[in-house]
Amino acid sequence: MIEVNKTNFEEEVLKAKGLVMVDFWSPSCGPCKELMPDVHQLAEKYAGQAKFCSLDTTGNKRLAISQKVLGLPTIAFYKDGSKVAELTTEITIDEVEAKLNELK
Repeated sequence: MIEVNKTNFEEEVLKAKGLVMVDFWSPSCGPCKELMPDVHQLAEKYAGQAKFCSLDTTGNKRLAISQKVLGLPTIAFYKDGSKVAELTTEITIDEVEAKLNELK
């Protein structure tokens, strides 16, 4: 998982070729922390098929809002720099994996 923030988001996500999954989370978000280990496992399982990034919204609120992320957790999928899908709030890891397989 690549840690992204306002400094490297454009380079790592918006200018990236192929599929990128971004996990928008916050340390104060219980469901985010519950989902995180499973998201990291997906990143290992699908390494080479998609790029996996993690963004702590705590210090990156403007960036999250600019990406229309209004609730947490949010998993966003980008393809060649454009957002193509988003899962938010009541997310299961099975939903994340299904969406990943649909888009890759």
